[in-house]
Amino acid sequence: MTQPDIYLSVIIPAYNEAQRLPKTLGRLSEYFAGKSVAYEIIVVLDGPIDGTREAVRSMTRRIPHVRMIDRGINRGKGYTVKEGMLQATGRIRLFIDADNSTDIAHFDQMKPLFDQGCDVVIASRNAKDAPGAEQAVSQRWYKQFFGRLGNLLVQLLAVPGIWDTQCGFKAFRAEAAERIFSQTTIDGWGFDIEVLVLARALDYKIGIIPARWINDNRSHVRAADYLRVLGDTVRVRLNLARRKYRLG
Repeated sequence: MTQPDIYLSVIIPAYNEAQRLPKTLGRLSEYFAGKSVAYEIIVVLDGPIDGTREAVRSMTRRIPHVRMIDRGINRGKGYTVKEGMLQATGRIRLFIDADNSTDIAHFDQMKPLFDQGCDVVIASRNAKDAPGAEQAVSQRWYKQFFGRLGNLLVQLLAVPGIWDTQCGFKAFRAEAAERIFSQTTIDGWGFDIEVLVLARALDYKIGIIPARWINDNRSHVRAADYLRVLGDTVRVRLNLARRKYRLG
């Protein structure tokens, strides 16, 4: 039997998301019900220890085109997104956060940029990247502080000109996804920076849309994670200098 041509793959990395994920999957189902597009939803489990596994199994019986990649060992968001990207089949591959903090409807703004020739399209919560971007419900003060501090280093060492590297809503053409994610080395939160560094180094055209982002205080990101991201930024820069990536 011929497999359908999947246009959009939506990848959702999930650690302990039993509470938030069902609502997000319901929202995706609602969104795609009004679209005439072939799609798949891939939930990649990052070794959850709550009821996430059972919640996803329950939703797959009620929502079409959902499949689960079940990994019992926690490896980090970067590793989990990579796994989903490389197992996806869509011509466009989008990863989103399990809490749908950047709503799936933002993809409506991404599609025209792909039609115009972009290879990678990201959402940004910073108006310096895209007018109209906003944090409708802001993060706690310490997360905003560390985020701004970290961005100064990111601007200096990694991706100057992109002011929000960490928004969890990024899409890639299949060829770009496979070339980029087959080379990523960062398993944790800093993977976004490595992905964007590789996209630029591989000369992919990057588009940016404004995000209307709603923070969920149940986020798994902690203050110490911001420091790890800074370390990851330095590591990526060293990888570039040492020619660890295949760019030819």
